[in-house]
Amino acid sequence: MRVLITGASGQLGRALVSQAPAGWEIVAPGRDGLDLADGDAVRAAVLAARPGLLLNAAAYTAVDKAESDEETALSVNAAAVGIMAETLRETGGRLVHVSTDFVFDGASQRAYRPDDERAPISAYGRTKAAGEDAAGSDALIVRTAWLYCAGGRNFVRTMLHLMRTREEVRVVADQTGAPTWAPGLARVILALCGKGATGVFHHCDAGLASWYDFAVAIREQALALGMLNRRVPIIPIASNDYPAPAARPAFSVLDCSRTRDLLGESAVHWQENLRKMLEEEKAIG
Repeated sequence: MRVLITGASGQLGRALVSQAPAGWEIVAPGRDGLDLADGDAVRAAVLAARPGLLLNAAAYTAVDKAESDEETALSVNAAAVGIMAETLRETGGRLVHVSTDFVFDGASQRAYRPDDERAPISAYGRTKAAGEDAAGSDALIVRTAWLYCAGGRNFVRTMLHLMRTREEVRVVADQTGAPTWAPGLARVILALCGKGATGVFHHCDAGLASWYDFAVAIREQALALGMLNRRVPIIPIASNDYPAPAARPAFSVLDCSRTRDLLGESAVHWQENLRKMLEEEKAIG
């Protein structure tokens, strides 16, 4: 089967490419190979590849920049998705679209279920919600959160850098979510594809954490692996102490039970996957 993977140079895209089943013919343009803000280019890429499956791992993810550039974010996160879906209906392929916890407002007292009402509080969240709508009811939509992997641009690697270069690190402690290892997400997406799943599913690693909790775990595991040579103080702060253009959900834990039930498996705790990532990061050097 021919499979088109967008965003192939990103964290999730690389993981999807590396875990693709034998027998798949992968077409994987990176950011430079396909501009999702160019609708004509998106349609041409789908028509050229005529994939049986399109895994859309690309997105406009600059959350703060989207507040002043929502038009571009909408082009990438929604309009391009609609073009993919429409073109695939012509060619007969299936669409898998990756979405985000940012479609929720963060006011819930429990983990968000796939069918909970969306109420995005940022431009990024609005454009991702619009992308879900554009994908259509026949697509597989997988929401995730707090994604990271070895060698990528993410919170874990940023924290490692700051802990090596600063006397202390200040981290927001009043936003709660679930860190998610990109290779684990890729495996779940491929498993859902194998089940022929459609509709909305959630995947994050088990457990929950604040960004502060996540940073402390990064420090402790990195020290144990010899990746840091000193225990840098980590200072918990409030979101208001670190103002940003875009609002973030205060609580964005996703209920992944629908995914677990379909696949018949339990989730790996985020601390276990964090260690796997750090071991890979250490090996990379």
